[in-house]
Amino acid sequence: MRSLGTSISRAFCFVVCALPLFFAPTSRAQDELPVAPLPVFEFHSGFWLNLHHTLYRIARSQRASNPSANSAANPTGIPNLSPAEQRVWSAALAFYTKTYADKDLTVSLEMILIKNQLGDFETCEDLAGLKKKTCDAGLPAKLTETLDAAAPVYRAHLWQDHDRANRRWIAAVAPLVRRNGLDLSHRLAEIYQTNWPKERIRVDVTSYASSTGAYTTLDPLRVTVSAADARNQGSEALEVLFHEASHGIADGVQDAIFRECRQREKPIPRDLWHALLFYTTGEVIRPLGLAATDAATSSSGYVPYAVREGLYKRGWENYLRVLTQYWQPYLDGSVSYDDAIAHMVSAL
Repeated sequence: MRSLGTSISRAFCFVVCALPLFFAPTSRAQDELPVAPLPVFEFHSGFWLNLHHTLYRIARSQRASNPSANSAANPTGIPNLSPAEQRVWSAALAFYTKTYADKDLTVSLEMILIKNQLGDFETCEDLAGLKKKTCDAGLPAKLTETLDAAAPVYRAHLWQDHDRANRRWIAAVAPLVRRNGLDLSHRLAEIYQTNWPKERIRVDVTSYASSTGAYTTLDPLRVTVSAADARNQGSEALEVLFHEASHGIADGVQDAIFRECRQREKPIPRDLWHALLFYTTGEVIRPLGLAATDAATSSSGYVPYAVREGLYKRGWENYLRVLTQYWQPYLDGSVSYDDAIAHMVSAL
């Protein structure tokens, strides 16, 4: 790959200052949203990244459902394709099944670099630079060929619905970010004893964003979130955004836990730091009084993500105990950061 840090003008973003929004050439006027100043985040609905994730999702699903089958013979995930479209889309799925379906979007360096590059080139009509030299994304030749070939099929059959859903999601979460974003970012930075990033955090909104519904990659810090995932809707979307963003500022917590374990000659507890991130974001957002999306829980107020999704019942029971007993007092200001970490590690 060639330079993977090139930044091209963004297709769809809300920004903190009153700059005009940019829309990809395929966007329709009636879908445009008004300019609105937002703190902390910069939202994008990009064509190429959505196409990439769609091909990845379908290829991965096909492989899981029938690993021995030829992917070109499996359903394409798009109804009513013409024979020519069927051939092109099936070839794209076959390539993704062979090349990328077994790779993890969240940890594979190759997949992370591809994601970032597709985001940076989201306004380009092609990725080979055929129509505009600056749109040569420098991706592997076969990937470029596959995406450019599949683009007309995706644009004709799926993209308008995906883009519209992405924009609706952004429009829904924008008021929550506008009202609470700065306070939440300051509070979380204070808790993790660090600085919130000076630059707005890029959030790529896609139809699919891994099996978890959202994920974060670092250097640069970017969040990818699914607009279609049921776990990311309503007021819960605010917690998802700030949990994901916390991955970029909470390295110190993980380091402190590891350091304390080494000093006590104790094994490092797997995922304690991640449970701590879930717990912290949920507890910081809970007092905002946000309405619960689920009517069954609305009477009891906001339910944090980790509780709502049962994460503490999947091997994190001890973590919830020590977080409640030793980390919560730190959040309340009654004990120091170092003491909270030391007590948690000691109690496990």
